[in-house]
Amino acid sequence: MTIVAWIVVSLVLVTSTGILVSRDWRLELGLLGLQYVGVFWLTTQHWPLSMAAIKVVTGWMSIATLGMTRLNLKEESGDTEKFWPQGWFFRLFAAGIVTVIVITTAPQVEKIIPGIGLPVISGSLVLLGLGMLHLGMTAQPFRVIIGLLTVLSGFEAMYAALESSVLVAAMLSVVDLGLALVGAYLLTAQTPTSEESA
Repeated sequence: MTIVAWIVVSLVLVTSTGILVSRDWRLELGLLGLQYVGVFWLTTQHWPLSMAAIKVVTGWMSIATLGMTRLNLKEESGDTEKFWPQGWFFRLFAAGIVTVIVITTAPQVEKIIPGIGLPVISGSLVLLGLGMLHLGMTAQPFRVIIGLLTVLSGFEAMYAALESSVLVAAMLSVVDLGLALVGAYLLTAQTPTSEESA
């Protein structure tokens, strides 16, 4: 079971790093879907399977909402963020720094909050750290929402070990779906309509 949990932590690390490095929205949403499978597995360490399935279903519903909204928008002509370093090497280097920080801090967090398990703590901290890094490197609403969903996934995976209430699971699902709906609204609100452009 421990080997599978570490494989899931590796999956979460690869998917969140891929989201950080990728510039294609379709690939980002696909990686986010795999990331929710990893969060599902980390959550099953402390929740029953039926409650943990809420995470993956809600995550995929959020992805469907963002994907359908983004599909109806025109393709962006170029990357509008020019003031941040945009190279994939810089983003991989920054993700490596976050990974090293997670490796060094996860055992201390396990001493502070015993009983969660090192794989769950590591996976949660990876999601929190790389999600925060993603938020710090973008100003585009689509990528900001993906960064927020990543941070929230990390929080949910760790909080699931502390609280196993059905009401908490429902409230966190509502927050996920609400973020996706806000993201969909912001994506459509920033796009000029045909009457405005004329």
